[in-house]
Amino acid sequence: MKTTATNKQWGMRSASWWMTMVIAGGIIFIGARFLAYPSAGAEGFGIPLSSPADFPFGRIKGIRDIFSGVALLPLLLLRMRQATAWVFTAAIIVPATDCMIVLATNGPGDIAHLLVHGGTAIYMGVTSYLLFKPRLSIFDSFGD
Repeated sequence: MKTTATNKQWGMRSASWWMTMVIAGGIIFIGARFLAYPSAGAEGFGIPLSSPADFPFGRIKGIRDIFSGVALLPLLLLRMRQATAWVFTAAIIVPATDCMIVLATNGPGDIAHLLVHGGTAIYMGVTSYLLFKPRLSIFDSFGD
């Protein structure tokens, strides 16, 4: 386990910190959109709601998305790299499964939504690798 001093070195000067923050902020935004505008959220996801009676399901997804993003924030703000790495890596199951659901529902022709979900899973995989890789900072090459 890393010492407190080592953990404090990781933070806003690290590419992996910002890559994780982008996902946390993005999923909070997506969740808020599902809460406020369930139809727009569902269309953005790739599976439109059939009727206004389905809006509660969009809002259910919205609050879960917001939680997913908010759960990462304390780990990032407290610069807990290992905890962030494990939680973030476990969360890859969400966009990967979303991609499979869109594929099963819409078929392989829905390239745009498949790329959004699949691309997010790949982005998260790369970010997870960087989170577990010790001492990779965007400023390392500048002799910082």
